[in-house]
Amino acid sequence: MPSQPQETRPPAGSRIAQRLAGAHFQDAWCIHTAQTGAPALAYFLAAVARTPRWIEWCMQARNRVGHIVGLKDLGTLSQIDPQRPASAYQPGERVGVFTVLENRADEALIGDSDKHLNVVLSVHRAPVAGREDQVAITITTVVHVHNLLGHLYMLPVAPMHRRIAPAVLAALGRVQPAAA
Repeated sequence: MPSQPQETRPPAGSRIAQRLAGAHFQDAWCIHTAQTGAPALAYFLAAVARTPRWIEWCMQARNRVGHIVGLKDLGTLSQIDPQRPASAYQPGERVGVFTVLENRADEALIGDSDKHLNVVLSVHRAPVAGREDQVAITITTVVHVHNLLGHLYMLPVAPMHRRIAPAVLAALGRVQPAAA
C-alpha cells in the first residue's frame, strides 16, 4: 500500500475521463487507504478536513490577489460542515471551494466554472485487487481555459496544484472517513 499519493492516470471508465478532451491542464493522484464502505466524496471530505495550513494560506492569498483582477472569492478548501455526511450533498450544493456536479458511491464530480475557466475534480473510489481491506482513491483534476486571464491564472496555479493535490490526498493516510 502506498503511504504517499502517487501520480497516475485518470481511472479507466471514470466519468471524469469524458472531460479530458481539450483540457488545458489535467493530473491524477492515487492513494490506497482503508476500505470503510464510505462513498467517494466521504474520502475527499476526510482529506480536506485535515488540509495542511500552508494550503489554506495559499487559498487565502489566491482570494486576495484574485479579487484585484476580478476573480471570485472561493473561500478555503476546508470550509465544510464536518457533521454533514457525504451522501447528503446534492448537485448544485457547495462543498468547500467546489460545487457538487455528481455524487455517486464510486465517483463524485465537483468543480467550479466562471468566464475564465472550468475546473472539474473527480474523487474516484475503486477496490484494490486482492485487498478487500483497501480502496484506491484517485483524485483527478481537469481544467478547460476559456480566455487569456484563464491562461495567466493557470501559470502559477498549475505547479502549485501539483503540490497541493497530493498533500491533501496524503491526509487519507492519517485519517479515515466514517462508513456510509
